[in-house]
Amino acid sequence: MERIYLLGPVLLLLATMSLAFVVYCGLCAVGRAPVVQGAKHNQLLGPFMGRYLVWLIGPIERLLLGRVSPNLVTALSLVMCVWSGVEAGLGALGAATWIYALAGILDVLDGRIARLTNRQTKSGALFDSVSDRWGELFVFGGFAWYLRDTPWLLAVMAALGSSMMVSYTRARAEGLGLELSGGMMQRAERILLVTSGSLAAAWCASHADTAWLGAPILGGTMTACALGSTATALNRWLVAFRELTRREAAAREKAAVAVAAPAVALPAPQPHYKPIPAKLRESAELGL
Repeated sequence: MERIYLLGPVLLLLATMSLAFVVYCGLCAVGRAPVVQGAKHNQLLGPFMGRYLVWLIGPIERLLLGRVSPNLVTALSLVMCVWSGVEAGLGALGAATWIYALAGILDVLDGRIARLTNRQTKSGALFDSVSDRWGELFVFGGFAWYLRDTPWLLAVMAALGSSMMVSYTRARAEGLGLELSGGMMQRAERILLVTSGSLAAAWCASHADTAWLGAPILGGTMTACALGSTATALNRWLVAFRELTRREAAAREKAAVAVAAPAVALPAPQPHYKPIPAKLRESAELGL
């Protein structure tokens, strides 16, 4: 009962998502799959889960649509990430988990609201990307403080560093004119992994008999996040390097072909002076 009381919000959120998933699967099974527009997916979740998650947050999306700006939703997500990091640092893993899960939902909503209301701007994209990075810094910082007296602190540091490299590699590639996405451990996957692992750690840490399992479970979650993020960052690096190398080779080949092409003979320049009239030319010849 103590565990249920301490983890009430996150357990309620989990139960809601599970029940909604059963309903969604039932609708799809009877041929009445909900129509979901603009649903994005990634390699881990796939299109089915992508549509389900968008359908799940549909009521919140309709409530916010046209009433709040995408930047406000982004700011709220950042504030909740800061709050989650503080709760984790104080040892309240249950609170940190459900707050971070809600921050992740808001992180999905800000982009969808911007697209559906045609309010996508470069300044908003910058605000969203930078806010996401700051949010992860605060969340992982809170877990680092929670695990500061254990060897698992290194796992948190590795998870933080590799997560930053996933985002940095994409941003640097886009700065060079290359669209880069994909990977098994993007932000959505990191949020899902961290919330699941921290929930399991909070469940164990909330009882005296299993409290010793809290740090290893959370540390193992951070290790998995670090490994997956490192693999994603390295894969993006390799893909971007190969594509840019291919483009550079194509550009050099094109330049070489242009240099080797035969020169086109230009017509002889024509004089720009006017011809001397016949009478004046004859006078000049006679010395007049």
